[in-house]
Amino acid sequence: MTKPKKQDKAKKKKIAISNLSFWSNFQNIYALIAILLLTAIVFLPSLNNNFVNWDDDKNFYENALVLSSIDFTSLLKNIPSIFSSTVIGNYNPLSHFTFALENVIFGLKNPFYWHLDNLILHLICVMLIFRISLALGLNIWSAIFCALLFGIHPLRVESVAWITERKDVLFGSFYLAALYYYIKGVKDNQPNKYLLRIIILFILSGLSKIQAVSLPLSMLAVDYFMNRKIIWERLIEKWFYFGISLLIGLAGVYFLNQAGSLKSSGNFDLFDRIFIGSYSYIIYYIKLLVPFQTSPMYPYPPSLGINFYLSIIPTLLIIGLTIYSFFRKWKALVFGIVFFTFNIMFLLQIVGAGQGFIADRFTYIAYFGLFFTIAYYFQSLLSNQKYANYFSIGAISYLAIFAYLSFNQNKVWKNSETLWTHVIKYYPNTTISWGNRANYYRDQGRKKEALSDYSTAIGLGDQKAAPYNSRAKLYFQSNYRDTLMMAVQDYSTAISIEPTNSEYYTNRGATFARLQDNDNAIQDLIQAAEYNVNNPNIYLNRSIVYHQLGQYQNEINDINIYLKLNPNNANMWANRANANMLLRNWEPSLADINQAIKMNPNYGVYYFYRAQYYFNTNNLSLAQQDLDKAVQLGFQFNGSIENLAI
Repeated sequence: MTKPKKQDKAKKKKIAISNLSFWSNFQNIYALIAILLLTAIVFLPSLNNNFVNWDDDKNFYENALVLSSIDFTSLLKNIPSIFSSTVIGNYNPLSHFTFALENVIFGLKNPFYWHLDNLILHLICVMLIFRISLALGLNIWSAIFCALLFGIHPLRVESVAWITERKDVLFGSFYLAALYYYIKGVKDNQPNKYLLRIIILFILSGLSKIQAVSLPLSMLAVDYFMNRKIIWERLIEKWFYFGISLLIGLAGVYFLNQAGSLKSSGNFDLFDRIFIGSYSYIIYYIKLLVPFQTSPMYPYPPSLGINFYLSIIPTLLIIGLTIYSFFRKWKALVFGIVFFTFNIMFLLQIVGAGQGFIADRFTYIAYFGLFFTIAYYFQSLLSNQKYANYFSIGAISYLAIFAYLSFNQNKVWKNSETLWTHVIKYYPNTTISWGNRANYYRDQGRKKEALSDYSTAIGLGDQKAAPYNSRAKLYFQSNYRDTLMMAVQDYSTAISIEPTNSEYYTNRGATFARLQDNDNAIQDLIQAAEYNVNNPNIYLNRSIVYHQLGQYQNEINDINIYLKLNPNNANMWANRANANMLLRNWEPSLADINQAIKMNPNYGVYYFYRAQYYFNTNNLSLAQQDLDKAVQLGFQFNGSIENLAI
């Protein structure tokens, strides 16, 4: 009689342990700590990386809304603009809000904290993957395997080490949290139990990246795996999720189309794009298991090779395998393929967007489906006691290889030179790689290397305007007239290739101004404004030309427009003050020069301007104080206070 009682006691104890909440189970906590620690170690090199000149500039370190967020007051003021604007056609306002917030807290001088935030968000995603894996029925060892596959796979590096891809780890955090709460509700037989939480998380995810639109489809995949029949009722109960998804998707497509991003990815018709999609789909499967030639960019080929057209065969085989597995009730396999497909299908470039036809970052959420399937069958293999140790050693070795590859892949993102050198290694005939590396060399003062790379980019002969524009910027740095004329020639070539590009007219206008050819300078800058009224550099350069011509009211008019677009440039506040003083408009001058000093209190010329204001408004003592301060800060002035007269 005692034996059955002991069995019942043991059974009850087992049930009690299994019913513990996640955070009450020390085994879960120890496992999670180990997972996060290993993932963090793999991504440690990313914390030493700099910003790169691939969209980091447009997203934050040259983004006026980010730059003008210098304190919490200005950040709050910028929020409406951040949430009503796009960057390169992408509507990711929550991601850009985090950039503005980081600028307030950390500034742009130390990228460490920006990279750290990406890593922290990735670790949150890894934690959620571990919890989702357990919630879907994996045992702890298989859940650890799944979470580590997600955490350290080499194709994760782009999303974590590239600050611009903050949108991946940010949208992923909200997306996975929403999916986790949905799974919890389904397990409690109340799929809408956490409805409000899920909707809020879904919206936040969609505001971080358009890829969040796939969440309702992922929920259907979960329904299937958790034995909820996929019938009309399943769709009806998710109508609000599909509604949110539709709004996010339509907004994203609209903004991409407005920016021309849907037309910038090669001259392929719809027929060819179907095979681009099938080829990409298969490549992602291959890179899942063998992450070969991981590159920050995979440029379109000049034309499609036979391998693109043949890729339709394995694609059809995968579809056939999914159908066969469905009838055989191999739920884990069906779930993995379907989840992956739902989350990758909008990114297969059948409708092109971008300069590459595949991207490591596209797999960030999508790969979870396949990782789960691998971990599920790994769990089955471990049940074979005879070979369990061999399978475990194999899994550990596989993860170790991934850890090594990812650790080194992080170093590719060290700076723009390492980034584009890596791309050139695999794709030496791509203009953008040579051009962007040359831009980095130019900005670092390595002019010979820059000129060599620009010449290589132009020599590829694909008639791109950007290398001419960039090489002209290098020539523009010269003080020699002949070299400046070479800049004009290159800008003119860029304009002949892209005759409606505002930037090229702006740059050529600035070059004409340096050549004292003010008529052509004004003409180019007027033309630039016709093509893009929101380019602040137009008004900056034109205001300088008007100043040289003594047309101070025109200068002020252009500065007014500039400051509406970019109020964070202290020099422009000072220039407007100076122009008003030259027109003897004393009243607005003081406010402008005080604003400039507030923004940059260590620049001597601003105090010189204010000294001029005080002298000309008969406040000699304050004029002398500011003049002394200007000289103290290094401003060169050899005259007396009387020379401040305007």
